[in-house]
Amino acid sequence: MTEAMGVPATSDEVPLSVDGVPHGQPVLDRLVALLDLERIEENIFRGVSPDRSPVRVFGGQVAGQALVAAGRTVPAERRVHSLHAYFIRPGDPSTPIVYEVDRIRDGRSFTTRRVVAIQHGRAIFSLSASFQKAEAGMDHAQPMPGVPEPESLPTFGELTASLGNKVPEFAHSPRPIDIRYVSAPPWVTRNQGPHEARNQVWMRADGKLPDDDLLHVCVLAYASDMTLLDSVLAKHGVYWGTDKVLGASLDHAMWFHRPFRADEWFLYDCASPSASGARGLATGNFFAGDGSLIATVVQEGLLRVISDETE
Repeated sequence: MTEAMGVPATSDEVPLSVDGVPHGQPVLDRLVALLDLERIEENIFRGVSPDRSPVRVFGGQVAGQALVAAGRTVPAERRVHSLHAYFIRPGDPSTPIVYEVDRIRDGRSFTTRRVVAIQHGRAIFSLSASFQKAEAGMDHAQPMPGVPEPESLPTFGELTASLGNKVPEFAHSPRPIDIRYVSAPPWVTRNQGPHEARNQVWMRADGKLPDDDLLHVCVLAYASDMTLLDSVLAKHGVYWGTDKVLGASLDHAMWFHRPFRADEWFLYDCASPSASGARGLATGNFFAGDGSLIATVVQEGLLRVISDETE
């Protein structure tokens, strides 16, 4: 979570945002290519990281790639409804990641898969995912909170351009996801002291995605690791890279409730119920533009605030 988004470097033909950072369809296409794993055996896949990467692999990238690996061993008519994952070791972006899929169960209604991501002979990430064939049943959902429409909010580029140099390092990475902040980001509010443990952003893939249900879910999984722990940091008035905060995602769980398109606007409403023991817990709800609840996320992250006395 603390590392920049894993998107390949871009060429001069890629459109630039108002702050000079690449965005749009070419950058999104590179994310889609990043999620297109190489199949090297029946249950073994290989993925790569961008040529230009941070020190460790972005958590959303490895989660999205692992889900792709799982989904490619499951009949297309069965959609993923939940995943549970652990980040075990930092990923090395200079080395391909091997994804080994264990076909745990193929039942009449549900299919279960376990995926282990391996580098240098050691597991760096594990994921369990469950897929279900379409069934009718009870249907209800909590309502979407009242927020401004995404088009009424500044783009991420407009927001960062207005702040000059007062932006974190990740803001300079290529942007396959269009993000519009509803609440002020914690790297802005940190100078104002602690705030509510909440973070709200509109998101969508910044371009058009193919009509592939699994790909849309994997893009949502990728995006889910981008702003979730910000709700923890906002409560304490600190932020990555700006303050002496060290952090990483520890585990990640998602439940997918209803079909959606990741290239259409969705609201990511995040809150933190607790932080203790150098760990912060954050929950998030994804709402489609029509107000329907499409997914729920829970993540715990390692969050260490380094004081001058402990350096």
